Amino acid sequence: MIPTPHPIETFDAVVVGGGPAGATAAADLARQGRKVLLLDRAGRIKPCGGAIPPRLIRDFGIPDELLVARATSARMVSPADVKVDIPIDNGFVGMVDREQFDEWLRERAAHCGAERRTGSFERITRDDDGTAVVHYRAHGKGERHEHRDGEDRAVRARTIIGADGARSAVARQAVPGAKDTDYVFAYHEIVQAPAVRPAGYDGSRCDVYYRGTLSPDFYGWVFPHGDTLSIGTGSADKGFSLRGATGRLREAAGLADAVTVRREGAPLPMKPLKKWDNGRDVVLAGDAAGVVAPASGEGIYYAMVGGRLAAEAALETLRTGEGRALAMARKRFMKEHGTVFLVLGIMQRFWYTNDKRRERFVSICKDRDVQQMTFESYMNKKLTRKKPMQQVRIFFKDMAHLLGLARV
Repeated sequence: MIPTPHPIETFDAVVVGGGPAGATAAADLARQGRKVLLLDRAGRIKPCGGAIPPRLIRDFGIPDELLVARATSARMVSPADVKVDIPIDNGFVGMVDREQFDEWLRERAAHCGAERRTGSFERITRDDDGTAVVHYRAHGKGERHEHRDGEDRAVRARTIIGADGARSAVARQAVPGAKDTDYVFAYHEIVQAPAVRPAGYDGSRCDVYYRGTLSPDFYGWVFPHGDTLSIGTGSADKGFSLRGATGRLREAAGLADAVTVRREGAPLPMKPLKKWDNGRDVVLAGDAAGVVAPASGEGIYYAMVGGRLAAEAALETLRTGEGRALAMARKRFMKEHGTVFLVLGIMQRFWYTNDKRRERFVSICKDRDVQQMTFESYMNKKLTRKKPMQQVRIFFKDMAHLLGLARV
């Protein structure tokens, strides 16, 4: 135990990480009148296609002005360049710029009463009475707290929410088993939408490329962001050149000469951690908890849900003094979304293995039954249980493809 000088400021909750998960948790806790510190490091933008479904927009009160584009269709492109266009019936998928979106979420947390500080988390120690002490290195000035840039600081925390991304330092220090996970590395380039549009360009369509030259185990994407586009790919293969693959994808999309605004890369967890808390005062959310959907790579919605559930679990611990209440966050998340993650994981492991299977996967997606069920599940974040005969038809169609009996 490292002694800490007294007195130092005490917070009901210290949220480490100001992405969608952390900002959501901080806002929810502050709305309940809790004293909250939101600690975020500067200059962090995550590589992300920026797609948010209607349920996220509705559940988390996202205003229209944050949507830089509205995707009304998706195009799936096979290894043989077969293109399957899927309309989004009676709706759209919102597209956001993460730099603007994340900052808006942090500002909302501040308006709810959370205190924002910019700094880098360093470690957790314990005070003489066993209360957690969060140590961080300050960058710049906090909103209501003067300090020097680069100064080492510490605050006491009755609860801590680790929302500091994949390879979370909070998780690795406080949560058993957090180091035992695998990662995919994602990379994208934000480019200016060209004044002269290439053939087939549609600023309201998300293009997804299933091709081994673009990713041996994932996919490449071209997503519209209004005046810009996100073009990227990902892979767990450490020897695969994501930057080279993104260059090939830009050529395939007719965007090789588009002006590059910025380049970003980051690791993404491959599955939810088995444990999200330390049973005492630390709980994880977002990428730190491993909630990036397999097959699709979707993370924003699940991060925000995880942030909300972590906040609710922290509130219960603050109310009762029972650290075991923190386990509610993972339990409730997996009850609601665990089946989706399981199905998507199986799908990715089978269909993304080689180009022959990718070709068949895209072929399956020509089917309207598959399209309708896919988008109903995506838009509402649940595996649809409606139309049982439709599900039976899809089952037999899938079996035909798996057995090689269906035409591609």
